[in-house]
Amino acid sequence: MQEIIAGLAQYDTATVFNALVLKLGLPNEEYTDHRMRCLLPGLGSAVGYAATVEVTTNDPDSPALDWLDYYAYLEAQPRPLIAVLKDVDSRPGRGASFGDGMARLHKRLGVVGVLVEGTVRDLAGIGQVGLPIWAWGTVPGHGVFQATRIGAPLTVNQLRIRPGDLLLADGDGCVRIPVEHAADVLRLAGEVRAKEQVIFDFYTSPDFSVARMRERRGN
Repeated sequence: MQEIIAGLAQYDTATVFNALVLKLGLPNEEYTDHRMRCLLPGLGSAVGYAATVEVTTNDPDSPALDWLDYYAYLEAQPRPLIAVLKDVDSRPGRGASFGDGMARLHKRLGVVGVLVEGTVRDLAGIGQVGLPIWAWGTVPGHGVFQATRIGAPLTVNQLRIRPGDLLLADGDGCVRIPVEHAADVLRLAGEVRAKEQVIFDFYTSPDFSVARMRERRGN
């Protein structure tokens, strides 16, 4: 499986989405929506197994689980990991769900990327850690910060994610790759890229014309 993960890391999410469509057909909504922004694009993409937690960032009366239980959960999961945090506060995003201290600890526990339905802070510090992160944006602070549910299925930016799902994230957002189809998706991604390269080469060739496009479509 590690070879498959390394192979998927060579592709962008759009190509992998096209491969998913070839494998599973349309409609296919195994991707996040426009709110999921890549905040540190210079760090590149991330691929790994989902590990999930729901949090509140300001509500003092929300359930409070022990954060050490969450970190023990991360420690016990297969690697590499994509940590997925969902802010379920009464005002989601008003307080940050992730910062540079968490980035250091997450990276130590095998996390190679973080998805947050909400906001983060200490973005420069997260960048120094070298941990790619996706979120709505940034804020400077938070209030009472509590984990409320660990290791459960959740929906992040309209993408349903279950613990152990394989995720790939880059500048366009995140796609979910069913683990049982990962090998086929990797193979199909190669076919998608090769086919697209032929088309792109035609667009830049001296033989290009719309008439030739029409002819090629008929082949």
